[in-house]
Amino acid sequence: MDLTERRDLRGGHPCWVAIDDNTLTSDPIPSDSVDIAIVGAGVMGAMLGERLSGEGRRVLLLDRRPPAHGSTAASTALVMWAADVPLTRLAGTIGMAEAARRWRRVFAAVERLAARIDDAEIECGRIDRPELYLAGTLLDEQALRAEAEARRAAGLPSDYLDAATVAGRFDIAPRAALLSAGSYEVDPVRLTLGLLAKARARGAAACFPFDVARIEQTGGGSMLHGADGRRIEAKTVILAPGYERAVWFLPAAFTVGSSYAIATAPGRAPLWRENAMIWEASSPYLYTRATADGRVIAGGEDEDFDDARQRDALIETKRGTISAKLAAMIAVEDITVDCAWAAAFGSSPDGLPAIGRARNHDNLWLASGFGGNGVSFAALGTELIAAALSGATDPDAECFDPYRFS
Repeated sequence: MDLTERRDLRGGHPCWVAIDDNTLTSDPIPSDSVDIAIVGAGVMGAMLGERLSGEGRRVLLLDRRPPAHGSTAASTALVMWAADVPLTRLAGTIGMAEAARRWRRVFAAVERLAARIDDAEIECGRIDRPELYLAGTLLDEQALRAEAEARRAAGLPSDYLDAATVAGRFDIAPRAALLSAGSYEVDPVRLTLGLLAKARARGAAACFPFDVARIEQTGGGSMLHGADGRRIEAKTVILAPGYERAVWFLPAAFTVGSSYAIATAPGRAPLWRENAMIWEASSPYLYTRATADGRVIAGGEDEDFDDARQRDALIETKRGTISAKLAAMIAVEDITVDCAWAAAFGSSPDGLPAIGRARNHDNLWLASGFGGNGVSFAALGTELIAAALSGATDPDAECFDPYRFS
């Protein structure tokens, strides 16, 4: 069995420019040991590479695809701190104090990522946006009020708005909602390539295609064996393979299904006021946002299956469903779709990622951003792993341990 699953991660036509063009060239395979090998050159791997190379470590990124050509290329990149499982629902399982602790930690990571992007001047279309969470089948108006109270008690910036206020302020169909600050949008491909460029400028290497077939523990760290027979030695290995699960190490609680998205042509936004990022407290849910070039992106309609053929066969059906739901949500007559796509999508029972040391394998770490907030969880994973590798103790690390459900 391979080290990670092999998946056709996306189908259809995502809206990010030139994602199927590869203008990058691979670096040569190092002839000696590296400090850190990161398996995966998507947004998680690139963010880890940028941070760890900046701390003076010799970093190598490996991927069976060119950078940003896997799960990252299908991301719709609403960078939010709220998880798919509402705070009040999570509190019903682990208690409010623990639930709030986890949410505050994600909020802090999202806030620090924004500052890091801005300070590094990474051109990725980062724009602060208000976030609107509409009442739905998961949380009705009464439950949404309770969610707002829980968030405020946890120190998180959310306020309850009644349906009339939402309609008047945002010019969409009336529905009660939570209005939250601290979220933003990015272009996930440009962010990933920008982070990678920063890492390479500091001496990090990116080698692709390189398919890591297995990992062998050695006295000084780990030996990575390529499917083509090439070998690389590293003191520390971080598995950041997106939604191609590291099946030997990632517990079965972290599952992969299918998700769908559409986008209008550039220049259509704004279709509602303040260009808020909007999503529903529903199952199935719908979400939407604008982009820096004026596209309107919407997505959702998730399915539990992970078969790529079955997934892609539904793209046209989902295209129609999502566009119709979006038109109703924002109170417009019609949505003209420019592109539509489907993608593998990872989930977890609590809507939070799997970040931490792998069991039964020294110097091996998991960085799996399963849940609805891939870019947010990449920021969180980078902070947690960077702290651990520097010898620091992060008090919240246990909250996101990959084995917390066992």
